[in-house]
Amino acid sequence: MRASAILPRIFLALACAAAPCAHADDIEVIDARLAASEEGLLLSADFGFEFNARLGEAVANGVPLYFVVEFELTRPRWYWFDENAVSRSTQLRLSYHALSRQYRVSTGPLHQDYPTLDAALDVMRRLRNWQVLERSVTLGGSSYEAAVRMRLDPAQLPKPLQLSALTNRELRLESPWKRFIFLPPRAAARPAAALAPAAPAPAAPAPAAPAPAVPALPGTPEAQGGGTK
Repeated sequence: MRASAILPRIFLALACAAAPCAHADDIEVIDARLAASEEGLLLSADFGFEFNARLGEAVANGVPLYFVVEFELTRPRWYWFDENAVSRSTQLRLSYHALSRQYRVSTGPLHQDYPTLDAALDVMRRLRNWQVLERSVTLGGSSYEAAVRMRLDPAQLPKPLQLSALTNRELRLESPWKRFIFLPPRAAARPAAALAPAAPAPAAPAPAAPAPAVPALPGTPEAQGGGTK
């Protein structure tokens, strides 16, 4: 068999073998949704991803990993650039504490410890009730395009790993933007209160009926028909 016939088969086999690895370290945004509340607009999302051996080893060796969740809300405009109504980001920090043998997930001043890496990752895969818009901000009545994504922040890695992340796919983990249409809830218009007709004035009280005549008792002059003599 000629080499020209063998080489395409080798390249095809290599491509098929590398195809699963090309997406094994990606993050998938499985679902994303917005809900209005008394505090404002809340975002909940579900992500799908797994750690490769390189990332798991880095965390176990005391290297904290920082994940960033980004959210955007834009209103398309045919006559000009899209209006960027909201742009938010939040950070999740995953670390391992050797003394307690616990994995810790932190966001801002809050943190929670977990006994295994899988337990910590399960929490990071579920984002719940993240406030992305305050109640005081009013959105127009038209539709908006919402977008969310999650990624590992390579800028937070130690310097040697930052250089490796430029060429090593195992140290890069991110999702594409997940886009969906959001219709802001319109404020329910309160119907104007109908003016109730004025109550009719109370009718004047009827005149009192005359008191019935009291019959004369027997034995009195009036009963005998006589007058005063």
